[in-house]
Amino acid sequence: MSRNSTLVFAAMCIIWGIPYFLIRVAVGEISPVVLVFGRTAIGALILMPIVIAKGGLRGIGMRWIPLLAFAAAEIGGPWFFLSSAEQQISSSLAGLLISFVPLVGILIAPLFGNREVIGPLGLGGLALGLVGVSAIVGLDFHASGPTALIQMALVAVGYAVGPAILSRYLNGVPSVSVTGISLAACAVVYAPLAAMHWPREMPGGAVIVSVVVLGVVCTAIAFLLFFALIASIGPVRATVITYINPAVAALVGITILHETFTVGMGVGFVLVLAGSVLATRRRAPRGKAAA
Repeated sequence: MSRNSTLVFAAMCIIWGIPYFLIRVAVGEISPVVLVFGRTAIGALILMPIVIAKGGLRGIGMRWIPLLAFAAAEIGGPWFFLSSAEQQISSSLAGLLISFVPLVGILIAPLFGNREVIGPLGLGGLALGLVGVSAIVGLDFHASGPTALIQMALVAVGYAVGPAILSRYLNGVPSVSVTGISLAACAVVYAPLAAMHWPREMPGGAVIVSVVVLGVVCTAIAFLLFFALIASIGPVRATVITYINPAVAALVGITILHETFTVGMGVGFVLVLAGSVLATRRRAPRGKAAA
């Protein structure tokens, strides 16, 4: 990678590793629906002018239904469930559980036309990942909060379904258009819900800063940087950041919020990463394998 690509890569590892900490701070005083509205509205206000200037609305054509489905699966649902879950679990645990997304992606891939058979190595990776998730949770659903764990499972499913919809139905639509319109659509949906749960008193400075940073840095700027990173080093190498973000989330949670980090969480994270690598490895063609 070039020096600029390396800097962008490092920035993305941090930028998408800190939202869990910021969400944890924000939901201490405001409702998850207010947080999601604030984040999506700020992101939309920044990205939609770019979309309009580039004529992105005309490029959607007849693909509004998959675009809205992507918005719900990738943003609207996961951001609410993640914010709600972090009212009960630590940001470290939430970040580590997100590392299970690549494995969920393997399981749902056949639903979106991917007929590639999962071989023994892939099945072993899935099994290893499940063991890793069990180690992260500690097999203590009561202590972690069963509702929160179910919500985190829905987050993982959403984050896996979103890219599948993007790849299958939105191929060719500019990424900034997909993101900007998705954020705007989610902001519109959450606006009335946020109005009903709007805080009676002005939230503290830390909460306001968290929401602004989530909307500006972790959403609008992050997506623009991610698009630039993909253009620079390719989509496959760019997704490596998803293996680093959970570690950053755990480190920030432990350092700043003084959250508990167990040996099981560390071992489980390593097992999930190893399982993801094994499960997502593409098998060589038969001719090449035979050679």
